[in-house]
This record gives sequence, C-alpha cells and structure tokens, in this order.
Amino acid sequence: MNLTRRHALRLLGASAVAVPAAGLLVAAVRDRVDTVGRVAFTNRLQAPPLAPSRLDSAGRRVFDLRIRAGQREFVSGRPSSTWGVDSDYLGPTLRARRGERVLVNVANGVDETTTLHWHGMHLPPEMDGGPYQPIEPGATWSPTWTIDQPAASLWYHPHPHGRTARHLYRGLAGMFLVDDNPVPGLPHRYGIDDVPLIVQDRRLDGGRLDPDEPMSGTTGFLGDHLLVNGILGPYLEVTTTRIRLRLLNGSNARVYDFAFADGRPFAQIASDGGLLSAPHGTRHVQLAPGERAEIVVALTPGERVVLRSASPATGAGLVQRDGGADRFDVLELRAAPTLTNSPELPDHLAALPPLPAHTAVRTRTFELAEHHINGRKMDPRRIDARVGKDTTEIWEVRSGDGTLHTFHVHDVQFQVLSVDDRKPPPELSGWKDTVLLPPGTRMRLIMRFADYADPHRPYMFHCHMLYHEDQGMMGQFLVLDPGQAAAPLPLPGGHPSHH
Repeated sequence: MNLTRRHALRLLGASAVAVPAAGLLVAAVRDRVDTVGRVAFTNRLQAPPLAPSRLDSAGRRVFDLRIRAGQREFVSGRPSSTWGVDSDYLGPTLRARRGERVLVNVANGVDETTTLHWHGMHLPPEMDGGPYQPIEPGATWSPTWTIDQPAASLWYHPHPHGRTARHLYRGLAGMFLVDDNPVPGLPHRYGIDDVPLIVQDRRLDGGRLDPDEPMSGTTGFLGDHLLVNGILGPYLEVTTTRIRLRLLNGSNARVYDFAFADGRPFAQIASDGGLLSAPHGTRHVQLAPGERAEIVVALTPGERVVLRSASPATGAGLVQRDGGADRFDVLELRAAPTLTNSPELPDHLAALPPLPAHTAVRTRTFELAEHHINGRKMDPRRIDARVGKDTTEIWEVRSGDGTLHTFHVHDVQFQVLSVDDRKPPPELSGWKDTVLLPPGTRMRLIMRFADYADPHRPYMFHCHMLYHEDQGMMGQFLVLDPGQAAAPLPLPGGHPSHH
C-alpha cells in the first residue's frame, strides 16, 4: 500500500504530526492489551460515598466540595500523586431530586485553575461549569439551579479549555444522580443493590500513576490497567438476586464493550439521560467516553462472574490504534451464599415522548475531522451557532476522517433519529447527551433548547475524546430569546470578546 504522509495523517486524525510518515503505522499499532484471566480480584469495591448536603434558609440543597491534591496507593506501597474532590482520587456522589434547587460550593484547593462541569445536566449556561466558569486557585465557585429533568445517572468532571484531559486523568470526576418518582421493581438501595461503577483506564508504570502522562495519540490516551471507582483489581460483594450497576465510561479516550464472561443476558434500563421506555434485554453494552448506561443483572447464591470489556466495535480499521482489539477483565461480582430476593423488573420504565422531526425549525450539520468541527478549531471569540429558546433543531453529525470520535452537547438531552439513515438500535432509543461516531458514521440527533437563554454565555458542543477536545475539536452555541442579539463574550480567561 502506498501510504502518503497526508493520507496517513488523515487516517490517524492528524494526532501524530511530528512523527515521520514511515513511522506512522508503527506508532499507531501498538501491542494489544489483554488482561482477561490475568486480574487477581483482591480489592473490595464499594460505591462512592454520598456527598453530605444540608438545606439552607432558602430551601436549597447545599453541597460543599473541595478540589484537592492527594496521594493514592493504587498498588500497595507505591503512592501516586493525584487530585480528587473531597478525596485523594475521584469524588463523592451528589444526589438530588427533580424539583429541588441545589447550591454547590466548589472550592479549588489545587495550584491550577480548573472547572467542574455537570455533564448531562439541564441548567443555565453560567452554572454549566465549562470553560467560562473557571475556578482560580484558592477561589470558590457556587452555582445554583433547579433540577428539572428525569431521574438519571449524570456525572461531573473538569472542563478547563485545553487542559480537560490532564485534569480528568489526575482524578477529578464523580457521579451526580438525579432522582424522580421511584419505579417499583427497580433496585434502588445505594451501595447495596444500586452501585455506580466509574470505569477508567490508566497506566501504572511501576505501580504508580503519572499525573502528567502524555495525552496525545490517535484518539488520545489509552491505558493498560483498569480502575473501577479508583480501585485496581476490584470485586463487588452482592447480597441480592438482582443488582443495578450504573456504568460510567470515565476514561479519556477508550471505548468499552461490557459483557459478562459467561455470556449471561442482562437488562439495560437506562442511557445517559434516564430510563428507557422498557428494559432492553441484551448481552453487552458499549460505551464511549462520557456515556452512561444502567444495567440490571441476576445472580444465584455463591456464584462469581466477571464483567469484561472485549473488542469494542469502533470500526476504525487496522491503521487506527483505538483500543478496538483490547480485552479487559473489569470487575468480579461475588454473590453471597444466601441472597435476598429482588422483585421482577417491570415491563414499563418511563414515558419517552418522541421529538417529532417535523417540529424542528432547522437542521445543522457538523463534520468532525482532524481536530476540527466543520473545518474550524475552537475559538472563544466565535459563536458557532445561535439557536432560539424553546425551539427544536436537528443536528446531523458525522465522523469525517479515519479516527474515532464522539459528540457531546451541553445542556440538552437529545434523541437519536437515525444512524446512517437507519432506525437507531434499542440502546440508543432513550435520552442521550453523548454518542460514539465510528469513522464514516452519520447520526441525526433531535434536541429542544428549553428554559434558558443568555446572550452573554455560550454552551459547548465537542468531541468527548478529551485529547481531541483539548486540541480544538469543540464549538460553542448561544440560546437566545426571540429578537435577542448575541452580546460580547467573556473569554475563558475573563476578558470580553466581540464576535
């Protein structure tokens, strides 16, 4: 094959620009990672702690969080420098009910400016925690908003412009669970039969995590060890006949295809933005960075079964080093000798009224290729889209190079109308805020921009392969009231910009 440098760079997503053409394929195709059958499940896993909260005089649920530096021994006797939220690594689970007003005080105790973004949350742009809400060292940021969306497994992570990948890699992430009216039959006791699993790949050279590990690569950083809730080689003790696992792909760039080692079926009950209309029986669930899925699996007394990720269908081909050939043992479930009986899953979970395509006021197209969206890199001085408050739009998104991409939109949950002109599969039938775009894939997404308009502060849309995002694969949009004009933007550094 005659592989020109230009063609190779296009296939590789232009992420190896400093590598000679002859070495591109060598750099892209590294040794396959395979930990199946090689993980000693010796560390007990627990759900992340629930963040304490209180009600203030205004009736708001108040959380006090502190970003801080610390040390974590992922391998005993080999401490690693890390960041965490109220912890050495990762952070507590925030939990609030639909209709509650929350106030989150986020104190920055590290020596770099960072942010905390509420991924998947519907909220005003000034509360979003993106690049326009920096938290300087020693400062406290206190966003407040009313929870107004269905029950869902959301999460939080840093979002500083150009530095998201490194700050997440150091350990800044956690879950934010939204509660609504409970659905009878679903496991719901946190830490007992309802457990979040934050899955992240890391490199542990000599047993230590390098907090400044280079983030570059075709899709970004790929590690050779898995952490679940910050634990290496984890096992989870199960005491009920069914357990609900809230899976979060909290990695920088790796795609997982979760399945059980014995091939047992399970039920997917939720996607990014909440419950599906009905349980979806399946044997695997694939998640790209930022995506979430809730599953319910049945166990029998005394058995052990391993959750694995094997060869996700990334569609990128041999020239691409995207982890699609890698296999991991993720977690061992250990059922107690005697289990408490769980109820049968209900046939119906949630009402999911469709957003009809004919209600969209316009269709926009976005091509992701070579660290650009529609040929442009992120520019804080430029607004890429102006949308009307309380209007519905269709966004058609496409991966336009040989590289794996994702697409995430702030503020909204969307519905997938089609994947390459076909009806979406059941796992994409619910509310989503992040989707995987294998090379050449085209998706039509429909979304409604309700409730919040602000001519000064934009929301973001971007690839959630964090190296791509940091390299500029991001854009910004304003939601405006009828007749409202965009105003000068405050740059992420705090200075206004005209556009």
